[in-house]
Amino acid sequence: MREFDLNGLRMAEYQAQLFELSAIELDCSSSIFIRRFLHSDLLKTLDTNDSSRISLDPNEGLYTIEEQFGKSNYGSNKYSREVLFWMGYLYRYISYTRDVETHLLFKLFDYKKVKNLYFVYHTQSLEWCVENLLELFGLSENIFDRNWRLKESIKIQNK
Repeated sequence: MREFDLNGLRMAEYQAQLFELSAIELDCSSSIFIRRFLHSDLLKTLDTNDSSRISLDPNEGLYTIEEQFGKSNYGSNKYSREVLFWMGYLYRYISYTRDVETHLLFKLFDYKKVKNLYFVYHTQSLEWCVENLLELFGLSENIFDRNWRLKESIKIQNK
């Protein structure tokens, strides 16, 4: 596990602000924003977890996503700014400290379910949140280990 240092803090705050700003600036639903975010070139850069590779301006981040996919007004269900901020921060925290790609995190921890945990989880420490997410989804910390996941997939293929 990597220490949550100043670089990690910058990355988490940036992603949190990006998610929050999506509720204000974009005409599409939060689900559409998240789907676009997960397929964006910006996410590939974010997953390097190197704050020197991005501008750290969430407005620019939204612009790059809209530039890549075009503007959309599809959907109307927007999550609250607070929920989006927390989700963005939490997913980046886990990505940074566990050194895992965001796509995997969204597969492991469905954002629609995570959104519903906001009121219980948002006042807790981030490590508490990770531990309880793992428990809630029936997973262990091993899931973040690439070698463990590879070993498990080989076991499944050999059955």
